[in-house]
This record gives sequence, C-alpha cells and structure tokens, in this order.
Amino acid sequence: MLHIKNLSVNYGYISALRGVSLDIEKGEIITLIGANGAGKTTTLMAISNLVSKAEGRIVYNDIDITSMPPHQIVRMGICHIPEGRHIFPALTVRENLIAGTVGNPKLTKKDQARLFDSAYSLFPRLKERMEQTGGSLSGGEQQMLAIARGLMMDPDLIMLDEPSLGLAPILVEEIFELILKIKQIGKTILLIEQNAGMALQVADRGYVLVNGQIVLGGTSKELLVNPEVKKAYLGA
Repeated sequence: MLHIKNLSVNYGYISALRGVSLDIEKGEIITLIGANGAGKTTTLMAISNLVSKAEGRIVYNDIDITSMPPHQIVRMGICHIPEGRHIFPALTVRENLIAGTVGNPKLTKKDQARLFDSAYSLFPRLKERMEQTGGSLSGGEQQMLAIARGLMMDPDLIMLDEPSLGLAPILVEEIFELILKIKQIGKTILLIEQNAGMALQVADRGYVLVNGQIVLGGTSKELLVNPEVKKAYLGA
C-alpha cells in the first residue's frame, strides 16, 4: 500500500532521516518506535510532504506521491493526525467532525451520514458531547475528537503521531482499544508512539528508528522479545 525507499530529510545541516526504507501492507498496523528526536514525526511529515526531502521516493497504491502537494495527498486517502491534537477549540464537536469531511470532496451527504454513524459507534462519549465546544473537552476526549475528525474524511491510511501523549493510563488503554477497532473497520494505520510496549502489542509489525535510521524491523512478537528493544524501550 505504501512503499518508502531511501528517504532522507535534512533540517539545515542536521540530518533528520537517512536512507529510511519501509513498507506498509493494506490492513496492517505498523508502528515506528524510537527515542525523542529519532525521526519518527519527520517520517510522517515527509509522507504528507510537509517537509522537503533530500532524496528518496514514496509510492502509495502504485502512485508516486513524493512531490505531490499535501492537499492532494490527503485526497489520495492519507490522513495525518499530528501530535498535539490540533482540534478547533471554539467549534463544537459536531462542527469539528464536519470540518474533517473537507479533506474528501467526493463525499456525498449519504457518505457523511454513514461516517457520522461510524463516529458515534466508535466514540460514544463524543456523541454525548456533540454540542460542546472542543476546548471544553478533557485531554482524552480531545484526542478522540482528533482521531474521529480524521476518520470523517474516510481515509484508507491513517497516520497517528503520539495519540497517547499526556493521557492518564486508563485513557491510554482506551485509545489503544480504539486503534484496534479502527483496524477492524478496514483501515491501515501507521502509528508513532512513545509507549513502545503498548504500540507493539497492537501492531502487526514495527520498525526501530535511531538517529534518523531504521536499525531494526520485524513482527511485533519478534521486537517484543528482542533483548535490545526490551532494554532500550520496554524497561526490561
């Protein structure tokens, strides 16, 4: 579904990514794990073409999107939910969700109604708060709203950047349960997450980024028992 080959990104004289190559198959959850500054967020931004690439190629569903403008990449079916939620605090929950449909101009009113029903099903707490402003929600509810808003464009690939950041442990579990439910409705997910243990528990495969380079890749089961991964990221 997504093929990244030899991707490199520089910030001035600093090399943020060096020769990153990875593949994502349809229906998978893939996680990128690594320390702060390893290049995880830059990888997502490069896919969305929000940063300039020094070299490399990105192909999505057999179409080269390396130099495609960000808005066209969205219309190709790639949703990027950045770190920090970035909801519209002055808009209601319903208005935030409607804003999400702008990313896909092909949606009909029937499609939008179906997507609202899906959002209500996945996020019953948001349904209860439809007329509340986004800024009045708790941190966990705002994260749910950010994910739900992304789903309202009916993407095929969802890129999640640190969805559990700053949340209480019980809410972290809830977010990861939601990620699994999103996979079950047919979505493909590229997940960045500081909580490597939780990420590997829900993911099919993972890649380890160190200083902008992929140093390890494999199934989640393989990475969970890898001594280096356990020592560096799982506190074991």
